[in-house]
Amino acid sequence: MWNMAFGIRWKWWRARRRSFPHDEIHRAGDLAETRLAKLSRAAGKANGWHIYESVRIPDPEGGRREIDMVLIAGNTMLVVEQKHWAGSFEITKEHHFVQNRNNGSQHNHDGVADRIARKADLLSALHNKRLGLEGKDKLSYRVIVAMTHQRLEWPQIPKDLKAEMVNEAGFIKLLETTKPGTINPELIETLEGFNTWDEVHLNGGLLLKGDVHRLGLGKEMDAWFAARNEDVEASLTQQRSIFSLFSNNPTRVHLSRGSKHVEANIPFGLSLNMHVVGEKHGRSVDWANVERIFVSKPPAKWANHRIAEEE
Repeated sequence: MWNMAFGIRWKWWRARRRSFPHDEIHRAGDLAETRLAKLSRAAGKANGWHIYESVRIPDPEGGRREIDMVLIAGNTMLVVEQKHWAGSFEITKEHHFVQNRNNGSQHNHDGVADRIARKADLLSALHNKRLGLEGKDKLSYRVIVAMTHQRLEWPQIPKDLKAEMVNEAGFIKLLETTKPGTINPELIETLEGFNTWDEVHLNGGLLLKGDVHRLGLGKEMDAWFAARNEDVEASLTQQRSIFSLFSNNPTRVHLSRGSKHVEANIPFGLSLNMHVVGEKHGRSVDWANVERIFVSKPPAKWANHRIAEEE
């Protein structure tokens, strides 16, 4: 290690000090989703609502589809799409949602209500198929678009829209006033069978969401990772002072998988491999740039269709 060329030490030190600032637009949406989930847990506790965030379900047409939030209680399911838009929006005759931003720009989000309604149908069908209840409508579900920004101007909502439209206060009131009764344990088993996006938090705050395929920490650690049946979390200690130029082990990771914990020094040049949402190809992420990661448990076998693409 002491024989490492100074040029390599310098490159490693610069990588540890590199900062990746937040994407403010996506961060605002993420914070709004976190806020709604917290409010929902508090408001829905008395009536037995269980909250699941970023639920990913297989699509028979290919890929997986993400649902912002699914809430279950009794034998009832709420399938929720959240939008945190400021400004105003319109809904066209074709049920396209057109956002008018405060900066004067406009964006057509196409069929927001249609998409979440389709995801709700797919989720209900998966539940029925898992239990052998195909063709039987035994699950009550509601499709909801929650517009959570306080300063949003609403248009007239079409009566034939495939989803209910609520603001944040209206959604909280719905949870406080709806009492579906004792939870159906089979519904819990269904929701527990799905996974969520993996998260890689970079130094400086930027969050990468997607699928982490390989840790890249050697064959033994990759086998440990591949054998997981639960979430995996990692937190890193990165030495960044000028004196860390001469440290033998400036990057250290603590990994946890259920009750199993591993600590290790990470040598120069190692990267994890992941597919980031919205990107066509996988990418390598230098461990020197990473602050922490969260990798969701694998989905249950019945929920794990072979995936060709990701939404």
